Amino acid sequence: MYVGIDVGTSMVKAAAFDVTGRELAVASRPVELSLHGGVVEQDMEEVYGAVVAVLGEVTGRVPEPVELAGLTGQGDGVWLVDGEGRPVRPAASWMDGRAHELVDRWLADGTFESVFRRTGSAMFPGCPGPLLAWLDRHEPKALDAAKAALYCKDMVFQRLTGAGLATDVSDASMPFLDPRTRTYDDGVVELLGLAHRRDLLAPVSDPVATAEARGEGLPSGTRVANGPYDLPACALGAGVTSPGDGLLIVGTCLASLVATTELDLSGEPAGLYISTDRPGHRLRAMPAMVGTAALDWVLSTTGVRHDEVDGLLAGTPPGAHGVRVLPYFAPSGERAPFVEPRLRAELTGVCLESTRGDLVRATCEGIGYAARHCLEAAGLTGSLAVCGGGTRSSAWMRLLADVLGRPLRIVEGEVGARGAVLAAAERYGVGLDARAWTKPTAVVEPDPDRAAFYTSGYAEHLDRLAQARDRARK
Repeated sequence: MYVGIDVGTSMVKAAAFDVTGRELAVASRPVELSLHGGVVEQDMEEVYGAVVAVLGEVTGRVPEPVELAGLTGQGDGVWLVDGEGRPVRPAASWMDGRAHELVDRWLADGTFESVFRRTGSAMFPGCPGPLLAWLDRHEPKALDAAKAALYCKDMVFQRLTGAGLATDVSDASMPFLDPRTRTYDDGVVELLGLAHRRDLLAPVSDPVATAEARGEGLPSGTRVANGPYDLPACALGAGVTSPGDGLLIVGTCLASLVATTELDLSGEPAGLYISTDRPGHRLRAMPAMVGTAALDWVLSTTGVRHDEVDGLLAGTPPGAHGVRVLPYFAPSGERAPFVEPRLRAELTGVCLESTRGDLVRATCEGIGYAARHCLEAAGLTGSLAVCGGGTRSSAWMRLLADVLGRPLRIVEGEVGARGAVLAAAERYGVGLDARAWTKPTAVVEPDPDRAAFYTSGYAEHLDRLAQARDRARK
C-alpha cells in the first residue's frame, strides 16, 4: 500500500491507498491551536505525536507492506527547532497575526511591493518573513537558540527519518525564494532586516528530500518523501498539472491555484507563485481569507443548521431577491486577489421580507464571486477541479458552477494525502497511473441561463467591491 500524511492546521490525517489510487483507510487526530490576542501557536510535540498515532492506526488497519509514504502539511508559519530537530518554542501558525503592524509598515513604505516584484510573494502576517522579523525584535533569544526556521512538514520529516534539516521549493516560495533561480533571494532577506538571521533559513532540497523511516509510525526502512506542502499537494491530488488548469479548494478559506509556466511580477501585488518539483512549472496561487467561515458565521447568526443549506439554496432563486453580500468577514481583511487589511463584509438589499434562504444564498453567491475573482487573477483558462469541505453540499456546487460559468471536476477524499503519494512516487521513480489516481468523483455542469445571470451579477460585484475598498482606505 501507499501512505499519504497530511499534517493540517487543526487535523492530522493519514490515508492508505492501493496501487490504483483506491482509498483503503483513513485515520485522523485533532490538534489544538493556542489563540490569544492575535497570537496563534501550536505544540510541535502534540503535532508530531498525532502523526505517529494516525500512521500507527492506518498501517494497523491495512495489513500490507508500505511501498512508500508521502508527506504534506500546512504551509507558512515558523517552526523553530534546534540542531536535533526539537522545538525551541511553540510553532507560530500561518494564522498568527502578531506581525500585522510590520506588514502594515511595509505596505506603506514600499517594502511589501518590492518583495513581490522580486519573488512574486504578497506577504501576510503569518508568513515567515514578518514572523521572523517580529521574533527578532521581541524574542531574539529564541532565534539565537534555533538551528533552523522550518515549516510544519519539515519538522515531521526530520523526526520520522532523522534526515538533515531542510525544506522544499514549495514551502520556501513565500516570501524568500526567487522563482527563477529556485534559491533564496538574499536581497529580500535584507529588505526585511533579517540578513543577520540568514542562516536560520532551512536549506532547500530540490527536488524534495527523501529518507527512510526510523520506525515511529511507519515500519523502519519505509521510503518517505518530504513535500510539497498542502496547496500544491492538493493540486497534484486533483490532477492539476497542465498550464491553464486550476483548482479551487473550498474550505475555511478559499484557495485558488492555476498551473503555469509563466512568471508575471507586474500588476497589483497579491497571492504568490508556488514553485514545484518541475523546474519552470509553478502554481499561481490566490489564497483568500474569504471561505466557508463566512457561511458558517451567517448560519450561526441566523440559526440555520448545515443540513438545511441545500434545501434553502434550492428554494431561493438566483439573486436572492436582491440581497447581496460582500463576504469579507475576516478581521484581517483580504489578501487575495488584492491586499486590503481593513476591508469588511457588507450586506445590502435586506428588508423585512428577506428570508433566511435569501441570506444564505446571497452569501454563497458572494463567495462564488470572490472565487471567480481569484481564479481570473490567477489566470485560469483550462479545466477546473474543486475539492474541500464545501463539496459536500451538492446544491452549493451547482450554484458555484453557475457563478463561475464553467464545469466543476469534483474531487473528494483525502486529496492532499493523495498528492503527497504521487509526489513521492515521482521522486522514487515508482510508476503510478496519475490519471486513475486523480479521477473526479463527479462533474457538475453550469446551467446556461443561470450562468448568464451570474455574469452580470459578477460585474456588479466588482463594482460594489471597488467602492468598498475605497471606503476601507478612508
